[in-house]
Amino acid sequence: MTFKKVSAVLIFLLLVPASVSLYAGEKPSVQGLYTEVPGQKFRFDGKTVEVVEFLSFYCHQCYSFERSIPVIRGNFPRKIRWRIIPIYWGKGSPKPGEAYLLAEEAGKGEEMKKAIFNAGMVRKQDIGDMEVLENIGLKLGLGFDFSRRLRAGDKSAEVEKAMEMARSYNVTETPTLIIAGNIMTSPDAVNHNLDALRENVIMIIKSILQSKN
Repeated sequence: MTFKKVSAVLIFLLLVPASVSLYAGEKPSVQGLYTEVPGQKFRFDGKTVEVVEFLSFYCHQCYSFERSIPVIRGNFPRKIRWRIIPIYWGKGSPKPGEAYLLAEEAGKGEEMKKAIFNAGMVRKQDIGDMEVLENIGLKLGLGFDFSRRLRAGDKSAEVEKAMEMARSYNVTETPTLIIAGNIMTSPDAVNHNLDALRENVIMIIKSILQSKN
């Protein structure tokens, strides 16, 4: 993407008037670039917005988008519930997703997510290799039970459900974000500029929260 195209996307997002909706459907108060997921309902309790992130640990865009998540959450302290749904594409292994879910259950999901991305994207290790994941678990203090459950496939059914969920939402790339139940956005919506995606997500969440004020 050229500098002019990137700048045009960012300027467009930043200058959209608060009173103008880019979506012509049932929710004119929601601002931003997104599509509504067919068959899914808009859900917002008036206090907290749920953000579901479909990610793949093999995905370079997901790794790069990680730096944007604290910025997004920092704009809305205690007003976002961020949920990770690990999926994989093609010849990728489900094991990194299983490792993440096991760690999340033990209260160390965020640490595991960062460690898997570091292993695969920075250290160029095979994150589908059991020994690589077991070593990560050991460093995080998860112990023998983590290794046993990972090898036994305790979370394999949950990862398969995640894949089914991704198909039902028609997720075709990662990261894909589902906001407030049925508002879907992804890098494709902003010409794959992740800075623009960050600003787009902030705009969407802000408009949802402001709609109840």
